[in-house]
Amino acid sequence: MSENVMKQIYVSKVTVNVGIGQVGEDVEKAVDLLEKLTGKQPIRAESKESAKTFGLRSGLNIGATVTLRGEEARDFVEKVVPAVQEINAGSFDGNGNFSFGISEYIDVPGIDYDADIGMMGFEVTVNLERPGYRVKRRDYKPTEIGKEHIVSDDEAQGFVEEELGIEVVE
Repeated sequence: MSENVMKQIYVSKVTVNVGIGQVGEDVEKAVDLLEKLTGKQPIRAESKESAKTFGLRSGLNIGATVTLRGEEARDFVEKVVPAVQEINAGSFDGNGNFSFGISEYIDVPGIDYDADIGMMGFEVTVNLERPGYRVKRRDYKPTEIGKEHIVSDDEAQGFVEEELGIEVVE
């Protein structure tokens, strides 16, 4: 008997983020790093509130982010997986999403050190879905996804261990 096609889990979206937290040249280095990693043009993240103690005011560029979807997302996750040995079980949010950080980009196979960028890490957030999730995002008559169709933590952890080969630790 074959498995139900609508229950198969896949990587729908990956968000790669470099948060600098300060204004300056490091933001441009973060943009260059994300271009080097993903091959896409990143968008700059702006501060939302003023923080005088950190020298920030609203609207300043303090980071960069890239969103990958579909096959590009799956390829990127498979590219950075060797740099991650394990993921903490607390990194899963219960809705099929998980995050992990990579402290130095040179840990990713195939990426060489760039003196212009220097040493910098990044964060990766992965969204897992099943076929049929479109019904909650469509413009005409959007509806909720049933509880049994949402990717649970256990299913997401199983997917990460089986498909991506990353160990999930408690």
